[in-house]
Amino acid sequence: MNRYICIHGHFYQPPRENPWLEAIEHQDPAHPYHDWNEKITAECYATNAKSRILDEQGWIVQIVNNYAKISFNFGATLLAWLEEKAPGIYGAIIVADRESQNNFSGHGSALAQAYNHVILPLANRRDKYVQVRWGIHDFEHRFRRKPEGMWLPETAVDLETLDILAEQEIRFTILAPHQARRVRPIGSGKWRDVGSGKIDPTMAYKLHLPSGRTIVLFFYDGPISRAVAFEGLLKSGELFTQRLLGGFSEKRTWPQIVHIATDGETYGHHHRFGDMALAFALNYIESKNLARLTNYGEYLEKYPPTHEVEIFENTSWSCPHGVERWQSDCGCNSGGHPGWHQAWRAPLREAMDRLRDTLAPAYEEKARSFLKDPRAARNDYIQIILNRTPENTERFLNQHAIRSLNEDEKIVVFKLLELQRHTMLIYTSCGWFFDEISGIETVQVIQYAGRALQLAQEIFGNAVESHFLELLEQAKSNIPEHGDGRRIYEKFIKPTMVDLEKVGAHYAMSSLFEEYAERTSIYCYTVDQDDYQSSEAGRAKLVVGRARVTSEITRESARLCFGVLHFGDHNLNCGARKYQGEDDYQALVQGITEPFVRADFPETLRLLDKHFGASTYSLIFLFRDEQRKILDIILESTLADVEAIYRQLYETNVPLMRFLKDSGVPPPMALYAAAEVVLNASLRRAFENEEFSPELIDTFLEESRSEGISLDEETLEYALRQSLERMVERLIASPTELGLLKKLNEAVGMLRSLPFQVNLWKVQNVFYDLLQTVYPELREEADQGDEKARKWVRHFSVLGEKLSVRVE
Repeated sequence: MNRYICIHGHFYQPPRENPWLEAIEHQDPAHPYHDWNEKITAECYATNAKSRILDEQGWIVQIVNNYAKISFNFGATLLAWLEEKAPGIYGAIIVADRESQNNFSGHGSALAQAYNHVILPLANRRDKYVQVRWGIHDFEHRFRRKPEGMWLPETAVDLETLDILAEQEIRFTILAPHQARRVRPIGSGKWRDVGSGKIDPTMAYKLHLPSGRTIVLFFYDGPISRAVAFEGLLKSGELFTQRLLGGFSEKRTWPQIVHIATDGETYGHHHRFGDMALAFALNYIESKNLARLTNYGEYLEKYPPTHEVEIFENTSWSCPHGVERWQSDCGCNSGGHPGWHQAWRAPLREAMDRLRDTLAPAYEEKARSFLKDPRAARNDYIQIILNRTPENTERFLNQHAIRSLNEDEKIVVFKLLELQRHTMLIYTSCGWFFDEISGIETVQVIQYAGRALQLAQEIFGNAVESHFLELLEQAKSNIPEHGDGRRIYEKFIKPTMVDLEKVGAHYAMSSLFEEYAERTSIYCYTVDQDDYQSSEAGRAKLVVGRARVTSEITRESARLCFGVLHFGDHNLNCGARKYQGEDDYQALVQGITEPFVRADFPETLRLLDKHFGASTYSLIFLFRDEQRKILDIILESTLADVEAIYRQLYETNVPLMRFLKDSGVPPPMALYAAAEVVLNASLRRAFENEEFSPELIDTFLEESRSEGISLDEETLEYALRQSLERMVERLIASPTELGLLKKLNEAVGMLRSLPFQVNLWKVQNVFYDLLQTVYPELREEADQGDEKARKWVRHFSVLGEKLSVRVE
């Protein structure tokens, strides 16, 4: 068969980690999820790892891993997050690449990507090289093979970038059709213009580079890709299939490859159930033998280029003005804010370029005191980013250091390398893509600049920040209260900066609410407790202690002493500073503890201020996630008291509310609000209760219906889903235990009475896995007369009906 189909998904999220904590903090707009990565994983990355194929009745007949049948790339920073936070999904992606090698003649479907999604034509050669090197090394670390192809961020391209790819033995990349300039058969002298997207996308093309190297280019089918991404084609798997097959032409005489490329998030996040349309199309095309599914590596091996191509440099797939979207007010934006400008893009890039160009030579000059080749060390620093164990860092230093370094020198080396890492992170493309400089993506890249500036101050002692802010001040916000980039930096970046003292203060304050071991990790810091003394006086609590805080990134370490006074509510006073000797520490402990024991709190506060001076903190300085956790603890009793008042008000007036409803009179807002709070809280607790009671839940649902109460559907769905998923986790551990199966059956059966739908994705996945593994054996035992197995099979089949999974 000479008809091939390849679907490429570019799966990517910008790095969202707090640069000082190396972790993503709580992001409210992603509610009920912790952050955007978690939300998009649930909606897209997870669903494509276990996508449904339905029969004509809408029942699940197969659950498949889409990644094994398509071409894909994942951003390196996203894969790092998935590895830690969603290891099951991460594992499915890695396994899919291995399966694809079996599917596609030994060619894996995964492609590498330039490391942190920098617009490469706007980068200098040094940064381009590192972006490519780091992307390749990260790929090899995860997929255990060399990449054949590499995805260029936003398909932004120039010849220098392609030459670096070819130098690093990358065989091919994928571009948009409008990026092709002219083509000709290999060996022919006559070029044919294919500008404005006129190139035939159904073959591979060879590009000759100025260095004498070559690289293969695939130009995706523009109209089909656009229909998938923006025109709702994924609403129907059948229509998607037809459109793909419509890409072939009987007029072509060569083996055609119809291939498309879109953001991978199209399949599930941008378009709900898009993953299922994809799964349907792949299955239908393959099972009906309508075309052969392939990936780029396999097609290229079978059918090397017969034509060569020239390209338009400094172009991309998402900006008709080339790469201007990432450096000027070209008119490209999200369209959500008519009248807003993006004039801030140019001064933001100028500020970042000036910062990079100031710090790069300073890095090299300083690093030569410790490293044989500062550039080579920077190129290889990805080895440390992927594995920060002491053994690996020592191997790195043995390879790159000019001599054996002492601990202080090692700290300087790792600060220098972190400085270089952050001066690349500042160029993550999303920082310029959207509409407003105060947007979350742009604030993120300015945060990376803030971390680079902090490191520069610590290493070099020079005031780079002031000049950076002068340039940033030229980047004007569309929102009057944000003013400009300088004000945004001072408002959003400066307060988030962290040093070892602040980590120590966080440790001290949070220790009031959770018990720490002698050694504990707080994000990317290790805290070793030397001394910890706690006293209580009524509701008030005093903690005084001493600990060593060490950065796991730079290895910088400091011994700190701290004191915390908590009055039992949100009023919390903390001091933290460097340890100044045992006599000073004992004077601190004794001086603060004595007035506290006498319940002389004003004197205790005064002495805290005296001993710690300006190094004092309150609850507002806690890292965001811990702050939320502690506020939840503090609010728990307050909210319980409020709920008790509302409950009394509601229960006292239930007859009156029913009478008013029967009379057609709307209840007073105060009574309605009381009922809404009480019934939503009661339902949430019933959903979360380990002793799951459908009868109790039905009672609350009937009350809410009879009183006409609006339910907080998003929160309740999430609570119930989590409860069901805990049940299936227990079933995974003991799959043949009939009691667990009955309980899950009862809980799922209750869902039909709910006024909202519950996401049963994980429950269905577990059921399907049991159907493939445990069910066949128990079915055989049941057929042989085992009564216990018969009961299990009967309940399992009933559960399958409730979950709409075809068992027989």
